[in-house]
Amino acid sequence: MFDLAEFPISRRWPAANPDILQLYSFPTPNGVKVSILLEELGLPYEAHTVTLSDADVKSPEFLSLNPNNKIPAIIDPDGPDGQPLALFESGAILLYLAEKSGRFIGETAADKARVVQWLMFQMGGVGPMFGQLGFFYKFAGAEIADPRPRDRYIAEARRILAVLDGQLATRDWIAGDYSVADIAIAPWLRGLDYYGAREVLGWDGFPNVVAYLDRFLARPAVQRGLTIPARA
Repeated sequence: MFDLAEFPISRRWPAANPDILQLYSFPTPNGVKVSILLEELGLPYEAHTVTLSDADVKSPEFLSLNPNNKIPAIIDPDGPDGQPLALFESGAILLYLAEKSGRFIGETAADKARVVQWLMFQMGGVGPMFGQLGFFYKFAGAEIADPRPRDRYIAEARRILAVLDGQLATRDWIAGDYSVADIAIAPWLRGLDYYGAREVLGWDGFPNVVAYLDRFLARPAVQRGLTIPARA
């Protein structure tokens, strides 16, 4: 019999229903990836708010689940071979849930390869580059007098937007059908508005990306997932 109490994180964030998937997250671009996918899948889950403060993400309880002290993370009580699975890294969680459910990962091996290709593009490019843009354009890095870091990430973000705009010129979704690649990419596009960076990036000059984000945000499961877990 599975006992969630075996996981130290449950001492700080106790489960109301330990028999369903437990999500430990915060509504950032990385955090909402998992809540959006869970809403799309209609899987039962319980969301726990783990703020970005050191008191939460660097607590012994959270570090026991993710030693890299980043949200999101999950515990699936019904993991492989019926054993519970603890997992961190948003891309890994998306792949795990998509493969477990058989949805949003493509119908064929070639489809899956293309989905994973664009998921990796987000993990290795969109997220890190947009995150650095936010730091140097909106947050503490904006106070640095040297313009080179800011200019570098503005230029790289524009380049990435151009790549996405070209890919979306002939399709509604990045890898063909709607997939975990879209669930990974689109929240980061939405984040550019939070950074106040749309104008400096020439957002309106990427019409396919603009329409793509609008399509994504119109999905009911996306609208729900963007608010999960609650900020406080």
